[in-house]
Amino acid sequence: MRMRLALAARCARGHRMGSNYPRSVRRCLPACVLGVEVVLVLIFAFFTSYDPSPKDQKMVLGAYQVLQDFTIAAALGLGFLTSYWRRHSWSSVAFNLFMLALGVQWAVLLDGFLSQPFPRKVTINLSSIRLATMSAMSVLISAGTILGRANLVQLSVMVLVEVTAFGAMRLTYKQVFNLDDHRSMMHIHVFAAYFGLAVAWCHSSPLPQQKEVQEENVPVSRSTSMFAMLGTLFLWMCWPSFNSALLDIANEKKNAVFNTYYALAVSTVTATSVSALIHHQGKINMIDIHNAVLAGGVAVGASCHLISSPWIAMVLGLLAGLISVGGVRCLPVCFNRVLGIQDQSGVHYTFGLPGLLGGFTYMVLIMLQASGKPRAGYVMLIDAGALSFALAMGLGSGFLTGFLLKLRIWRAPPVVKHFDDQAFWEFPHLAAGF
Repeated sequence: MRMRLALAARCARGHRMGSNYPRSVRRCLPACVLGVEVVLVLIFAFFTSYDPSPKDQKMVLGAYQVLQDFTIAAALGLGFLTSYWRRHSWSSVAFNLFMLALGVQWAVLLDGFLSQPFPRKVTINLSSIRLATMSAMSVLISAGTILGRANLVQLSVMVLVEVTAFGAMRLTYKQVFNLDDHRSMMHIHVFAAYFGLAVAWCHSSPLPQQKEVQEENVPVSRSTSMFAMLGTLFLWMCWPSFNSALLDIANEKKNAVFNTYYALAVSTVTATSVSALIHHQGKINMIDIHNAVLAGGVAVGASCHLISSPWIAMVLGLLAGLISVGGVRCLPVCFNRVLGIQDQSGVHYTFGLPGLLGGFTYMVLIMLQASGKPRAGYVMLIDAGALSFALAMGLGSGFLTGFLLKLRIWRAPPVVKHFDDQAFWEFPHLAAGF
C-alpha cells in the first residue's frame, strides 16, 4: 500500500512539473541537436576526404582491431559502467552512445583542422578515427559526474566544448611541451576527471528536496549493478589496447601491454581483498569493484612503455587499488557535504587520483633514466608542467562549461526528475513522466 501511495505521489509530481517543461521546448531542443548533426554532415561533405594511398592489408587489419577494442571500451565499457542507478540505467547507456557518436565526428574534424592549414581537406583514415575515438572517451569519463542531471542538449554542448578543449590541450603539448601522441593522450584521465568535477560543482543545485529525491533514485539495484560489472569487464579486457595504441616501437608496445595487464590484475586483487577487509562483516562492496579494479590500468598508462620489470607495474596497481577504495570510503563525504560536488560515478577516485599517481610515476622514472645527464632538471620541469597544465585545463574549461550549462535556455530537468529515465524515455505502461 505504501509503495502504491509513493508511486501516486511521483505521478502527481511529474504532472505538476510538466508545466516547467513545455511542449514547445521539448520539440525545440531535439531540433537543436539535429541541426548540429546537419552542420557536421555539411562540413564532412566539403572539407574531408578518405585516404587514397594503398597500405599493407595486415596493417589495416591491425589498426581496425585496435579501433574495435576502443569502440567496445567506449560504447559497452563506459556505457554500462554507469548503469547501476536504479531509475537511470536506460539514459546512462544510451546517452553514452550518443555522446560517443557525436564526439567522434567532431574530434575527427578538429584533429584534422588543427594538424594542418585550414584550406586543405581533412584526410580520414583508420588512424584518425582511432585517435578521435580516444579523444571522445574524455567526454564519456567526465559525463559520469553529470549524468542524471542534464538533458540531451546539455550533453551535446558538453561534448563539443570538452572535445575542443582536449584537442587544444594536445596541440599545446605538441607545440610547447614537445610531447608525443602517447604522452599527450595518457593525460586524458586527469583532464577528463577534473573537467567533470568542475562541471558537477557548477551544475549542482543544493535544493531542500534534492537529498530526498536522490536517496530514492540513486541507489543501485541488483540487475543493473550486474550490467555495470559487465561494463567493468569490457574496460578491463580492452585497457591494454588503449595504453599501447599510440606506441610505434614494438618493444615499447609489448611492455605497455604486459605492464597494463599486471597493474590491472593487482588492482583487482587489491580492491576485492581491501573491500572485504574494511567491511565489518567481511563482505565485498560492488561499488569498490566497479571503480578500483580499473585504477591500475589508469595509473600505469603514462609510464607503461618505460617499465622494464613487472614488479613496478604491480606496485602501481597495488597503490592505485588502495587509493581508489579509500576514495570510495572517504571522498564522498568531503565532496558532497563540504564542496557540494556530486560524483556518484566515482570519476575522481577511478580516473583522477590514479591518473595523478601515473603522472608522478612517469616523472620519477624519467628522472631515474636521466640521472647524471645535463638536462635532467629541464626534463623534470617539462613533465611537471605538462601534468599541471592538464589539471588546470580540465578545471578551467570545466568551470566554463558548467556555467554555460546552467543557462536556463537549455531547460535542464527539474530536481524531482534527476536520475529518472521517465524524464527522457517513453514508458507505455506508466502514466507518469513528461
